[in-house]
Amino acid sequence: MPSVRIDQDLDMHYVIDDYTDPWLQSETILMLHGNAESGAVWYGWVPHLARRFRVIRPDMRGFGASTPMPRTYPWSLDRIIDDYVELMRGLAIERVHLVAAKLGGTVARRFAARCPELIATLTVAGTPPPAREGHEAVVRDWLVDFEANGVEPWARRTMSGRLGSRFPQAGADWWIRLMGRTATSTQLGFMATIPTSNIVEDLPRIQCPTLVITTEGSALGSVDVTRKWQQKIPRSELLVLAGDSYHVAASDADMCARETLAFIERCQRARVAH
Repeated sequence: MPSVRIDQDLDMHYVIDDYTDPWLQSETILMLHGNAESGAVWYGWVPHLARRFRVIRPDMRGFGASTPMPRTYPWSLDRIIDDYVELMRGLAIERVHLVAAKLGGTVARRFAARCPELIATLTVAGTPPPAREGHEAVVRDWLVDFEANGVEPWARRTMSGRLGSRFPQAGADWWIRLMGRTATSTQLGFMATIPTSNIVEDLPRIQCPTLVITTEGSALGSVDVTRKWQQKIPRSELLVLAGDSYHVAASDADMCARETLAFIERCQRARVAH
């Protein structure tokens, strides 16, 4: 399996999907998954994107086939971003179109604000608001559950809200199994820190064109709540899809991928025109 040694604690696994014309110099899309996932979750997006772009799907530190983290690992958004910067450096990539979902979108918004020279465009699909007031108590309960039961029972219990009422049961079962394979030590450290990160001050610092995708009934926030924080990103637009999932990147993968591809191509044309 391809991987990059990020530091003494981490071998980061990744997959490259590239079906572009070999005589062209294609731009790169870097895809950041969410909590208890891996790069495998972008399966529905790849056929749409990889004909036009080189697509890189890493497994975040601790998740998927990347090195699990001990429960005492000092997680932070900036540490995760540093990992992706090192991955780009290791693969000799100077700039990417950044696509992210769920808590990956929290990482991605900070990434775009902190490293504007590395990010050409940003797309976040089904991502939490920049500050989650009162979420600490929920996370504390989850940590007790993870310690006692591992990750899979939590994934099963919360899956209907994550994927919405239209998602097939066989698909939900696949997601439960995938998320359930997450190391408990990784999940305990990650969830104790990352979900309650506050990125409010990062939003106005995002310089690249940004697409925010949500659903009409997302449990992560109403359309009005999402629009309120989206409008703090200077060059951003909001796409609202029908449905009640909050993981719209999974429940509506084809639509999200097509809209993301169209958004990136619009931005490319505008860049050339100027």
